[in-house]
Amino acid sequence: MIIKSTSIPNVLIIQPKIHKDNRGYFFESYKKPNFSKNGLPTEFVQDNQSQSSKGVLRGLHYQLKHPQGKLVSVIMGKVLDVAVDIRKGSPTFGQYVTCILDNRTHTQFYVPPGFAHAYYVLSDEAIFQYKCTDVYHPEDEYGINWNDPDIGIEWGDGDKFVSEKDKQLPNLSELDKALLPTYNSNQ
Repeated sequence: MIIKSTSIPNVLIIQPKIHKDNRGYFFESYKKPNFSKNGLPTEFVQDNQSQSSKGVLRGLHYQLKHPQGKLVSVIMGKVLDVAVDIRKGSPTFGQYVTCILDNRTHTQFYVPPGFAHAYYVLSDEAIFQYKCTDVYHPEDEYGINWNDPDIGIEWGDGDKFVSEKDKQLPNLSELDKALLPTYNSNQ
């Protein structure tokens, strides 16, 4: 596997080694010794999968008391995946990283705890999968407006189908600072 750094430390793009032949392909989507050797989490406690149609935008979501690191990938289709640093005191606070995930390249994206996460479906349909470092706690779910002008995520052209709940999310500058994770230089 090849691990690529991004403009924000610990937000990583992971390209697995894909073995192809006339039967199809094979790759290791997770191998604990490889993750450990490269400083990635090795303890994932929940796997999630979602199916969405073209134009669906899910996020920006995060948990505060039970922050989740997420190893995300696409089984079918193509998405634009986004991680926004929302850690108070972080030198990259309010900055974001994007990554195209699809079922051709099998690229994975690691979003550490302390980041808001979203994705936007670019293909007719997509099946999105992610491994989490903590379990989901619905009472601990928070979010930020997907179209916050101060963050300025470049989502690209096309319709954006956002849930009613996500349409009500505040901009990052409107959030009570107590509802944001704190930056730890060891992260």
